[in-house]
Amino acid sequence: MDIARIRETLDKGINELIDRVKGCFKDNRGRIQFEKYIKGLLSPIERKNGWQMAEASGDKTPYSIQQFIYRGNWSADELMIAQRDYVNDELGCEDGVYVVDETGFLKKGNKSAGVARQYSGTAGKVDNCQIGVFLTYSTPKGFAVIDRGLYLPKEWTDDRERCAAASIPDDVQFKTKPQMALGMMKSANEAGIPFSWVTADSV
Repeated sequence: MDIARIRETLDKGINELIDRVKGCFKDNRGRIQFEKYIKGLLSPIERKNGWQMAEASGDKTPYSIQQFIYRGNWSADELMIAQRDYVNDELGCEDGVYVVDETGFLKKGNKSAGVARQYSGTAGKVDNCQIGVFLTYSTPKGFAVIDRGLYLPKEWTDDRERCAAASIPDDVQFKTKPQMALGMMKSANEAGIPFSWVTADSV
């Protein structure tokens, strides 16, 4: 396959992706910035920072991409649903496997939602961090993340003022990591994503 054919196939795939997720953005400007961002990440530029991706997309400054990343008006939940549906269409298989795992994100300070001194597999020790619980779907065709959630320790959910300051809604209550995973698997199953097995680590 020559370079032109590869580029044509890639562009077609990107355009299909943009069409699938365009409803996740509040306005056309957000969709345009998303398209620039995705194309920047998939481009051959060596460094994927704001300046390099802005130049690759024809912008004179990185400000529009930076604004999209930090303040973009879009729905992460709707985007995840679109991602899940795409994965099902491309990878769906009766022998599919739901893979549950957690990942730690090291943090400084105590303002970030869910941050606490807790065990992080990433760090290999107890440290100040956030913990994300993820559901991945794996089949012989490939694998991809289909859901995610931020783990909130009880010290957070018992302190509604702290939650409010971090923009955590009042109806978000404490859930263990296995409870979070079960909820994600139930949603995936109800969405029609076929599977035969579930696997997870000791947590």
